[in-house]
Amino acid sequence: MTMTRKYFGTDGVRGKVGEYPITPDFALKLGWAAGRVLSRLGTKKVIIGKDTRISGYMLESALEAGLSAAGINAILTGPLPTPAVAYLTKTFRAEAGIVISASHNPFYDNGIKFFSADGEKLPDDVELAIEAELDKDIECVDSHLLGKAKRMEDAAGRYIEFCKGTFPSQYSLAGLKLVVDCANGAAYHIAPNVLSELGADVTVIGNQPNGVNINENCGATSMALLQKTVVECQADMGIALDGDSDRIMMVDSKGNVIDGDQILFILAKQALINGNLKGGVVGTLMSNMGLEVALGKLGIPFVRAKVGDRYVMEQLLVKDWWLGGENSGHVICRNLVTTGDAIVAALQVLSVVSETGKTIDELVSEMPMMPQTLVNVRFNSESAPLESQAVMDAVKDAEAALKVGTDNPVGRILLRKSGTEPLIRVMAEANCVELAEQWANHIADAVKAA
Repeated sequence: MTMTRKYFGTDGVRGKVGEYPITPDFALKLGWAAGRVLSRLGTKKVIIGKDTRISGYMLESALEAGLSAAGINAILTGPLPTPAVAYLTKTFRAEAGIVISASHNPFYDNGIKFFSADGEKLPDDVELAIEAELDKDIECVDSHLLGKAKRMEDAAGRYIEFCKGTFPSQYSLAGLKLVVDCANGAAYHIAPNVLSELGADVTVIGNQPNGVNINENCGATSMALLQKTVVECQADMGIALDGDSDRIMMVDSKGNVIDGDQILFILAKQALINGNLKGGVVGTLMSNMGLEVALGKLGIPFVRAKVGDRYVMEQLLVKDWWLGGENSGHVICRNLVTTGDAIVAALQVLSVVSETGKTIDELVSEMPMMPQTLVNVRFNSESAPLESQAVMDAVKDAEAALKVGTDNPVGRILLRKSGTEPLIRVMAEANCVELAEQWANHIADAVKAA
């Protein structure tokens, strides 16, 4: 199908709660439309999970009603990480999974995303088929065919045991002092249990969700609190999750932030040493050049996908590689999981620490990062700043200064629309901080003016 997406973005349907399409009537229609399409694929059972946003209750009820009208049974997990829903969809033999979450966004945003029976993001053609159904009037199935709903009482426990099973049995986290920031999100009752049950001394922050404090000055998108706590507690490292626990960022013992690119390097290098690296590593257009250079020195292939974990997974499947991710913290270990999973990724890093006897500080020191400046410019839907001649000229100036396209580039430029927010993302990378800042701001000023 070649239709243009109307509702689905790079990570499901997202927006501000109460504004179309994140409204109860649209969620009802979306549940019905999805049920109609999925039922043609044989689906009669769908798992619904959510994060800790207060709007999750409203959207969950509306989706449940729509699915029921289409004759689909709903299994409700309550607050649960996105990767947990993907895992349970596959192991529970459900034909699809739905997550109600806006991931790293503030509480007043929310979203709805789908997983296939394999625990992977829905293929584009299925999402487009759902969009086509949304243009039709709801037709309720006969009463005796209506879907039912029930709670999965042990969902968290099932996922905790799965996560622990991804950590090598010959190692233990005993003796490690960790700080975990749960972002007041979906993993608040899971991540601390996984790590403490494996033997770690765990200090937990961001584990008091109240419906409106998800990602608020905490978690993977706001690292200051974790950095401060790690230093104060004299911990070995810190682990930050985002609201739905599909992103991870880390902090070393000195409070320095460790991003997804550095995590990918740690995992790829150790997998190469152990002889179990399959193929290479998939990054994105946002991945730091330092990762590409460091992997190249090890002889590890590296390719860039479009921004978005669904596109990283697409490349992993095409190449049949196992490791990929984004600098923002989506890390996919495809030999273990079917989507970005913060807890599983953390455990793989911790296994490298256990195996090598090195600190996280030592492991990341082996990959020099290239200075990178990212400027986000908000725009309204009626403007098209990327089509401005002034913006295109600014990009040309920057690329010439950074020798982009030559045999010896000293940086690169990336300009793109966000797939989840009304933002233009301007990124400049260079061999020194001053150059990166100069050209990122130069282009961002042109975008603002446009």
